[in-house]
Amino acid sequence: MYQLLDLLRNSTHCIFLSGAGISTLSGIPDFRGSKGIYKEFDADKIFDIDYFRKDPAYFYTHGREFIYNLENKEPNLIHKVLAKLEEEGVVKSIITQNIDMLHQKAGSKRVIEIHGSPAQHTCLHCGRKFPYELISPIVHGQQVVPKCSGCGGLVKPDIIFFGEMLDQNALLQAFSESSKADLMVVIGSSLVVHPAASLPLNTAKHGGRLVIINNMPTPLDEYAYLRYSDLEEVFKYLEKEMM
Repeated sequence: MYQLLDLLRNSTHCIFLSGAGISTLSGIPDFRGSKGIYKEFDADKIFDIDYFRKDPAYFYTHGREFIYNLENKEPNLIHKVLAKLEEEGVVKSIITQNIDMLHQKAGSKRVIEIHGSPAQHTCLHCGRKFPYELISPIVHGQQVVPKCSGCGGLVKPDIIFFGEMLDQNALLQAFSESSKADLMVVIGSSLVVHPAASLPLNTAKHGGRLVIINNMPTPLDEYAYLRYSDLEEVFKYLEKEMM
């Protein structure tokens, strides 16, 4: 792993792309792993905007188990090491596919959430905003499906569902960062969901090096300068050698 250490120390614009695999150490299941969310819930329903509008209770009932308990989840070694490396100037930004808010909880400041976040919720009728802290108790109560206190409209988390447009500002930032990066480290992502899967290729196209750390193969492994499978082992090493 000394090669990775050398790359990090000599990089001028290092960024990380994180996926759900990094949060399993915090007790949050990933999506496509052997014990992933999609093994238990219907992927075509739980994050589909049309199905949400038709039957929002499906999302909120199942979401209690992996979204509306995030206040009880804590950042793990990976989140903490990344926050420290950002503080020390090694990491310039983190692009994340995750919706668990743990990077920010660990202290990372430059986080680009390309799939949105449940930190805020929006009424689909009038646009009024509601914080996570207000919505979570409703989801766990008898009502289950939160409604707007102003107009009674359906309230949805600011997570990007299938069938919705991505946040263009976040997307522009992500592609800008991936263009500038001389080193991108992909952690805990299967790299099958676009446009996130396009970002490492964008870094490679602009001359940057790519490192992939994931416990399953990805479609971009052939482009990786370095490839590791054990996230915890790598980050324990980085914690020991760089902090």
